[in-house]
Amino acid sequence: MKGFAGLFQTADWKSEKHVPVIEIPDKVEPGEFFDIKVTLGKEVAHPNKTEHHIRWIKIYFHPEGAKFPYHIGGADFAAHGASAGGPDTSGVYTHHQATLSFKTDKPGTILAMSYCNIHGLWQNSGEIELS
Repeated sequence: MKGFAGLFQTADWKSEKHVPVIEIPDKVEPGEFFDIKVTLGKEVAHPNKTEHHIRWIKIYFHPEGAKFPYHIGGADFAAHGASAGGPDTSGVYTHHQATLSFKTDKPGTILAMSYCNIHGLWQNSGEIELS
């Protein structure tokens, strides 16, 4: 069985439209909620058409020293312009962005993944530091 190893792609989000951009505070207070925003196409816009779109974003937190990460949220994007009239005829589109609140009492790594229906799986990470 092949598994997930080697299936995720990554690059600099400033030049690659598929890489999840993670916006988190520089430092967070232990045990207090803070916002995480993950989006795609911040510097280079990603298409959102029936034939080429982002299907989902998933967000995990891997606490320092823990064996496994925790799935803390995500978003599925279902409107890409398709309708009974055909591709890109509805005028209804979702934007590939997820914002959630989360708290922790440990430092660690935010892991964000996204899926493009044409270009596959992409990932990025960001560090959570405590104040």
